[in-house]
Amino acid sequence: MSNSDQVSRTESAVTAEGRVAGLVDRARAAQAIYEQYTQEQVDEVVIAVAWALINPEHNRVLSERAVRVTGLGNVADKITKNHRKTLGLLRDLQGAKTVGVIREIPERGLVEIARPVGVVGAIVPSTNPVATPANKTLNALKGRNAVILAPSPKGQDVCTQLIGYMHQELDRVGAPRDLVQQLPTPVDKESTYALMRQVDLMVVTGSQNNVRSAYSSGTPAFGVGAGNVPVIIDDSADLEDAARKITASKTFDNATSCSSENSLVIVDQVYDAALAALQQAGGVLLSASEKQKLEKVMWVDGSLNRQVIAKEATEIARVTGLDRDAFQAARFLLVEEQGIGKDHPFSGEKLSPVLTVYRAYDFDDAFKVTRRLLDHQGKGHSCGIHTSNDAHVRRLGLEMPVCRVIVNQAHAFANGGNFDNGLPFSLSMGCGTWGKNNFSDNLNYRQYLNITRIARTIPVNEPATADLFGDYWRKHDIAGS
Repeated sequence: MSNSDQVSRTESAVTAEGRVAGLVDRARAAQAIYEQYTQEQVDEVVIAVAWALINPEHNRVLSERAVRVTGLGNVADKITKNHRKTLGLLRDLQGAKTVGVIREIPERGLVEIARPVGVVGAIVPSTNPVATPANKTLNALKGRNAVILAPSPKGQDVCTQLIGYMHQELDRVGAPRDLVQQLPTPVDKESTYALMRQVDLMVVTGSQNNVRSAYSSGTPAFGVGAGNVPVIIDDSADLEDAARKITASKTFDNATSCSSENSLVIVDQVYDAALAALQQAGGVLLSASEKQKLEKVMWVDGSLNRQVIAKEATEIARVTGLDRDAFQAARFLLVEEQGIGKDHPFSGEKLSPVLTVYRAYDFDDAFKVTRRLLDHQGKGHSCGIHTSNDAHVRRLGLEMPVCRVIVNQAHAFANGGNFDNGLPFSLSMGCGTWGKNNFSDNLNYRQYLNITRIARTIPVNEPATADLFGDYWRKHDIAGS
C-alpha cells in the first residue's frame, strides 16, 4: 500500500470515529432518559416499535423493498417471516421483567435487579434486512437500552425505512427517537469498526469476519457461528411428513436462513422411499452430469455465486443450463454426494434451495456422517432428525457437537423458535465454544441485560470436610484428617 493510500485510510478512519461518536452521544442521552422508564412504559415502547413492522402495510412495503435492493429471497415469505418472528418475539417478551427487582431468592439472601447494558451496536445481514434488525431492536429496548444498527450495504436503504417507521411510533408514545439509530449511509467498514469500539455491547449476525472483528474490538460482544445444517432421516421416520416439512423449510424465502437444511443423511433402509417422497414434494434429483454443471455455476473461485444465492430453484436451473422439463416446476434441487470437505463444496452451506443427500448404512453410520459434516462446517449450530426412536434423539443431544437438536420439525422455522416449541424466537443462533461463540442460546432479551445482585447474610451453611470427602476416603481407603 502506498503512503498516500495509508494516509487516506487513516483520515477515513478518523472521520468515521467522529461520525460514530456523534451517534453514540445522542444514543447515550436518549438511553439516560429511557433508563428511568417504568416496566409499563418500557413495554409500551416495545409494542409501539413492534407495530412499526407488524403493521401490514409497512411489512409489505419493507418486504418488497428488501427483495428489490438485495435480490435475495421472495416477498411473500419475507412478509410471513417478518410477521411471525416479530409476533413470536412479543410472545416471549410479554410479562418478562426487565425493570427493577426481577427475582428474589430469600433462602439464599439474594435479590436480582435488571439493569441496562447501555448502547448496543447491532450488525445485521443482507439475507434478513428487516426481521433481524427488528428482533435486535426490540430485545435491546426491552432492556432499556439504545441501539445503533449497522446494516449491510445492500440492506441499508430498507433499514433506513424501517427505522423511519419506528421513529413514527416512538413519537406516538413520547419516547426519544435516538433510542434507535443507524450508521450513516453509505455504511462502510470504518464506521462499523468504529461502532464496535464505542458502544457498550455488540451483537453480530452475519459474516464470520464481522464476528471475529467484534470479538477483538475490546467491547463485549455476542456473535453467532456459521450454519450448515445436517438432518438425519432414520428408518422409523414418517417419510411423507418429513418430506413435507423439509420442503417447506428448504424453500422458505429461497433458503436465506442459516437454519435451513443443507444436507440430508438418510439410512439405507428408507433411502429410496425418502428420495421418492422428496421428489413427490417438489424436489428434482440431478444426474451426475447435471450435478457437475451446477457445481461449476454455484461456486466461483471457491465462493458462492451471487447469481444463485437465495434464488428460486427454477432460476438456478435456468442459470445453470439445466433444461429438463422437470426443472421448470422444481421447488428445490437434490444432489447425491459421498464426499465431505473443501474438495466437495456441496457438503457446505449453500444459502439456496439446493439440498445435498448422503446415504448411510444405518443410524450409527448416519451419526458419523453428520459429525463429519459439522466438523467441516457448522459445528455448534444445530442438527435435526426425523424419527420415532427417542434413543436416537437422545444420542444426538448427548454426543453431537451442536447447541440445538430439532426433532420432527421444519428446521428453518423451528430452530429460531416457533409457536409449537419452546426455543426463544430469534434470528441469531449462539453456537457455543464449538462454533467459537461465548453463548449457546438463541440470542434473546437476557443477553441485553446487566444483573445487579444484592446479597444479605443467611444462616451459616459450612459443610464438614468429612461430609464431602467421607465416601471418597472410604472407597479409596484414605485416612481422613
